Amino acid sequence: MKSSVCFHNGTLLTGLSVMERCAVLVKDGFIEDVFSEKRFLQKRFDSSVEIIDVDGSYISPGFIDTHVHGFAGKGTEDNDPDSIIEMSRELAQYGVTAFNPTLYPSEPDNMIASIKAVVAAMGKENGARIMGLHLEGPFISPERLGVQRPETLSAVNMEFMDRLWEASEGHIVNMTVAPELKGMRELALYSIKKGIVLQAGHTNASYENMLEGMQAGILHSTHLFNAMSSMHHRNPGAVGAILIHPEMACELIADGVHVHPDLIRLVVRDKPIDKIVLVTDSLKPTEQRAGDLFANGEEVVYHGGCFHRKKDDVIAGSALTMIGGVKNLMEYGLPVDQAVKLASMNPAQVMRYQGMGAIIPGYKADLTVFDRHCNVLASVIDGSLKKNSF
Repeated sequence: MKSSVCFHNGTLLTGLSVMERCAVLVKDGFIEDVFSEKRFLQKRFDSSVEIIDVDGSYISPGFIDTHVHGFAGKGTEDNDPDSIIEMSRELAQYGVTAFNPTLYPSEPDNMIASIKAVVAAMGKENGARIMGLHLEGPFISPERLGVQRPETLSAVNMEFMDRLWEASEGHIVNMTVAPELKGMRELALYSIKKGIVLQAGHTNASYENMLEGMQAGILHSTHLFNAMSSMHHRNPGAVGAILIHPEMACELIADGVHVHPDLIRLVVRDKPIDKIVLVTDSLKPTEQRAGDLFANGEEVVYHGGCFHRKKDDVIAGSALTMIGGVKNLMEYGLPVDQAVKLASMNPAQVMRYQGMGAIIPGYKADLTVFDRHCNVLASVIDGSLKKNSF
């Protein structure tokens, strides 16, 4: 049920500016107005409006996680709509108001089943809103697997791509691909027509391969520095292409493990700030409270700030939350408004989500309220109020 609510006495991080001692009014699922605390004290509100004093806390656009495999023991690999719905509910407690459930490649029939499970959950969420699917493969490089299984990869296959698209009912939003693969240009042109954002990742591309991919519309990239060809002074590779070309956007996993904090400082110094997207790439056992830990069919253990495959201690993936990423970025030296921009406005712009990612009258009512210690106090998701505190 959509709420009418006014948060006041807060610091608004609108995506465009920082506004101290301000208020935001939400009505009918949209941001109705933004005004000063002085104006708030002069206004008269209808009795249906819930008034919440946030006591100086931050009021930001809701966080949008465009790369997340699972959370709290639930995830996309379960092939179960109820699991995705529970994942949605849990994510909301950490400030996420919208997300792209992310699928590893798997055997074709299983991958189709996973896609259909996510689609079946759409519109039934009781927390963060599902925007659509992120497919992390199967058209990626066997030379840059990470912990993905080689038998699940595929050469570019347009017939299979059509099957994936049909199973998604048109809800594939973004897709990780290796630009160097034969047939990639045809896939890129197909994706432009379908509105799919292609991301260079799990790629061994040369610099020239990356330029060809960019020319075909591959202008985003998956977990910068991880599972991609590194920079060399005679072949800048995928990493070099992303750093050199300002039109290329990039994901960052800001857990301090996947990317060294000083490299994050370099990226935010040298890349246009609006081209950097905070993601978690979190695995199913992230914030799981009990039971054995599994991700992508492998038993994992948590230590050193992330998950490792139990059998060989190889890093298996992230245990990051979006509010944790925002907090880390602030500790690395970013002002809070820039850290929040990486988590909200930037993913909205890169994914072409209209009317999202900023606190502007007429935009969707997706908000996150968090205190100066980065504790999430409340969120508004598509106009519905979710309280952690207050």
